[in-house]
Parts: sequence; C-alpha cells; structure tokens
Amino acid sequence: MISITQKARWCHHFLKRIEKARKRGDKHSVSRISGYYRVPVKSAYDWLYKWDGTWKSLVCKSHRPHSHPKAHTVEETQMMIMVTRECGFLAPLLMFQELIERGYARSYGGFKRFFRRHFAPPTAPRVSPEKPKVYHGGSFPGERVQVDVKYVPRACLYGEKLYQYTLVDEYSRWCYREIHAEHSAYISGLFLRRAVKAAPFAIHMVQTDNGHEFTNALFGQKKEELTRFEQALVELGIAYRRIRVGTPKHNGRVERQHGLDMKRFYKRQKFSSLEDAQQKIADYNSWSNTRIKTCLSFRSPIHIIESCSA
Repeated sequence: MISITQKARWCHHFLKRIEKARKRGDKHSVSRISGYYRVPVKSAYDWLYKWDGTWKSLVCKSHRPHSHPKAHTVEETQMMIMVTRECGFLAPLLMFQELIERGYARSYGGFKRFFRRHFAPPTAPRVSPEKPKVYHGGSFPGERVQVDVKYVPRACLYGEKLYQYTLVDEYSRWCYREIHAEHSAYISGLFLRRAVKAAPFAIHMVQTDNGHEFTNALFGQKKEELTRFEQALVELGIAYRRIRVGTPKHNGRVERQHGLDMKRFYKRQKFSSLEDAQQKIADYNSWSNTRIKTCLSFRSPIHIIESCSA
C-alpha cells in the first residue's frame, strides 16, 4: 500500500507529462495520457485544478469535519469546568455521576473521550501483558466476602500508627471499613462481628490471606488452636477460606478497593486522633456505598442489594 506522499509524487509526475504534451501542441493530451496510465479523465482534471506546480499541492487533505451535530455543547463544557472547580480533582466515574445529577445526558464512554481530550494530561497507552481470566463473583450478596488490612498512610496520621480493616462483598461491592490502632486476631474478630451486624445481607463465607491477624495455620504450631478471628467465624456460622500464599490477586476485590480509598479518601484527609479517624471513615463508608461503579453497570452497591432483596 502506497503512502499519501508517494501518491502525491506520482500524480505530480503524471501532470508533468500532460504539461509537456500541451507545450508541444497536443490538444488531447489529458485523455490520451489518462488512457495510457488507466486514470479516469475526471480525476486528471481534478488534479490539474489543485496543482500549482509542486507535488505538495496534490497531498490529500483531511476529510474530518470541523464540527458535528452530536458534539458536546458549550453548556456541557461549562458544566464540566464548574464541577471541577467546585469538587476539585475527581475520578472520571465520580465526576460522571456529579454531571448526571446536574442534567448531563451523555454516555460514560463519550464523556471519558471528551474529558481526556480537553482536560486530562496526555498519557501513554496501557498494554496488558495478558488477558485476565473471568472471575465469578458469586450469585447473590453475601455469598463470599473478602477481608484485608492495610496501613493508614503516614501523611494522614498525627503520630500513631493506624490500620484499616476492610470487608468487601464480591457480588455487590458493598464495603465496610474500620480504623484501629493495632492489627491482631482479637481486633479482627471484633471487626468481623461489627461487620456482620452492619451488613444489609447475611454473610456465608469469608476469604482472607494468611496473615497472623487472621490465622495461625502457617506458623508451625504444635497444637492447632483457633485464633479469635477463627473463633468468631465458628460462633457466627460462617465458612472460612484462605487464599494461596503469595497470591494477593486472589483477594483482588478488596485490594482494588484499597487503591480507590487512597485516591478518594486518604489523599485529602488529616486525622487529629483515633476517634476523628473512626468518625471520618464511618462517613466515608456511607458515601462510598452510594457511588456508581462500571463493574456494576453504572449502579451503586446499595442499588444492587435493594434490587436483590426486592
């Protein structure tokens, strides 16, 4: 396949032949040379009309229209600017929900393309090394939940180390979080009991990693004793599942939620005490469970749970 430049140079050579024939007095040079090169006569006259003696004048121009009837209007662009000024930096999905609440009627894909082109800095395209396998997240809320612990970032702390316990339902993505000053089996059991009371559905199975705050199965004890966390599971009648060692991706739902919490919550927080951190994470719990998610077909976890219970 020839390039645009090569085609323009060939047309230039073709028109130079016609020009030489005309100088010799050939009145039918266009039709004769067009027949020799098997070029339509109309195309030859179109090239002659554009030609100014240089091959660059024959380069095909872009056919892209300058405007489109379905393009974003000035009012929609101003709406995006106002949301950015009022709410600060927001993830695309959160900003899309804010715009919908103000009357925005475009699709999420169209919004992302427009926002990336006009507002976001240019980024290199991501190349996935392998196609991820489809993961079955259950058939109803509470069929399986994932529990994990993360460190609270130092930038948010007042001097003391804090830890965030997180429970995520695989089906509805409903989340429950608590912040504590330590991470141990006792705190894990306490967190589980509170999460079971707060969950709007019955929990059937809990999945965790092999950390000491959950289990002692990998610490080589002579006598197998259940931790406080495992005892709480037995008392509540909940099945327990541990992921393989060194495979945090098997707890991907809760790990993904920790990444979102860093962007949406911890990036703009500063705690003055443990009580202040617990109060703020409780408010964030209520807010995050009402946010729409692309994996839920632009529905919130609360909406998924309500539709399943109806």
